Amino acid sequence: MAETRDRTLISPSEMNRRTGRFLYRFVLVSTLAGFTLAFLLPLYLMVSGALKSSAELADSSLTLVPRSFHPEAYTRAWDSVGLGHYFLNTLVLAAGAWLAQLLVDVAAAYALSKLRPVLGNVVLGMMLATLMLPVSALLVPTYLAVTDVPLLHLNLIDTPWAIWLPACANAFNVFILKRFFDQIPAELMDAARIDGAGTVRVLVSVVLPLSRPVLAVVSIFAVVGVWKDFLWPMLVLQSPEKQPITVALLRLSQDMPANQLLAGMVMAAVPLLVLFLIFQRHIIAGLTAGGLKG
Repeated sequence: MAETRDRTLISPSEMNRRTGRFLYRFVLVSTLAGFTLAFLLPLYLMVSGALKSSAELADSSLTLVPRSFHPEAYTRAWDSVGLGHYFLNTLVLAAGAWLAQLLVDVAAAYALSKLRPVLGNVVLGMMLATLMLPVSALLVPTYLAVTDVPLLHLNLIDTPWAIWLPACANAFNVFILKRFFDQIPAELMDAARIDGAGTVRVLVSVVLPLSRPVLAVVSIFAVVGVWKDFLWPMLVLQSPEKQPITVALLRLSQDMPANQLLAGMVMAAVPLLVLFLIFQRHIIAGLTAGGLKG
């Protein structure tokens, strides 16, 4: 039987030609360089802008390298406006949202995947349909829900629960969790049930240990989603001392020098960049896990 070749955008005959190899490498390098520049240039301008003086930032001419370096802008931004307090607020909000999403989304995905309730596919379809709605269309109904929680009649405005509870309704996390749970062999579940394990014990002892890659992805998405959110915390957290750093920077921007404001933005972005660099392999592995049955 003849060996089949993988189909690619460039035919092997073109790659054997000098012109074909040159064009292929030129397009590849140009594309990678363009995307790298588009992503890294704004970050570089933000970091270098925090090292400039306020007068240089006010100058209309763009300078890639600061004329004079002012690293003290970072320490002044941290000390003068108390960014540490807002960092702590953001950390608490992110940790609570992460825990709430894991509890709710894992339970929902496990029920839809393994317990298979009546009309489960309809429920999943309705969840996925919410991904088609723009975030702005959900602001008003979600705001009304947290101002008067159905059945409980509680007002969650200015409390962390106004961030944590809406974060639980994450259809994308439920979908990727369910897709991963679908690939777990039923034989493992049946063996655990034969040994006397109940529904919750099977989830804790069998499903969750096998789901570490996708749980890492959900965890990262949960933390990043709350950490970088701006509009919703600005609406529901009205007391300045309870606001996360994204909202606090906007409120304090009128009284802060431009270089200190940029320094605060850099410090707010650093945890997310570090988180991504450390767990980028887990993100790719978790998103692709379960895509093929082995």
